[in-house]
Amino acid sequence: MGVLSNRIQREQLKIGDHIYTWRRAYIYAHHGIYVGDGQVIHFTQAAGRESGTGNVFDRVIFSSAPISPSSGCHCPVCGDQSRLDGVISSCLDCFLSGGDLYLYEYGVDIAAFLAETRGGTSTLAFAESTEEVLHRAFFLWANGFGTYDLFKNNCIDFAIYCKTSLVVDAKFSVRRCGQVVSLLADTSKFIASKGYTLVFLAKRSPYLMAVSGGVYVVSKLLSDIGVRPDAARIAVENLVNGRR
Repeated sequence: MGVLSNRIQREQLKIGDHIYTWRRAYIYAHHGIYVGDGQVIHFTQAAGRESGTGNVFDRVIFSSAPISPSSGCHCPVCGDQSRLDGVISSCLDCFLSGGDLYLYEYGVDIAAFLAETRGGTSTLAFAESTEEVLHRAFFLWANGFGTYDLFKNNCIDFAIYCKTSLVVDAKFSVRRCGQVVSLLADTSKFIASKGYTLVFLAKRSPYLMAVSGGVYVVSKLLSDIGVRPDAARIAVENLVNGRR
């Protein structure tokens, strides 16, 4: 596995793979399940719709839409999917939207997991059988996965659930998915690049920088669904019925 991410070629794809592609200059990744025949089932927030978070991350969420409405591109296979919301099926080209293809890895060892410079590219949890993964993906395509929310219910939560049947308490806490932890860390790096006072002090103090790095590593580990004590396996039929 790569320290940054695990890029693969299309011919390496296998049915049931959890794949992702980076959006907005590697700030955020969009995730889905490859179901064969060049199709990906994924959970998306339509471009131009309010996410309900009411913060600066709203614009990041819009990048989960398969094709930007401003591009004027209508896929000959999928049509215009830019306004679709929820669990949808797209061709691989629409899912990637011009980005590269990466494979999310399961059952990684803890040393490799902690060595990653970015969260949201692997998990300590083990994937279940391809048949079970496809059953959940197609069932949720037909029945939905709730309302998209960057912190509580997003594309990586959907893909990980399809692969593992694991879900966690939807309440926001510091122990969210690795992608959110990584996104918050990258926001801090952005602030640092602008020279704000808090980061200026951190740069002056190696101790503060070490503490910040330690907090990130601990948060990354505790947010992983493979070790979270509040993660539980729920059958997809029960999950959908519980959200209605």
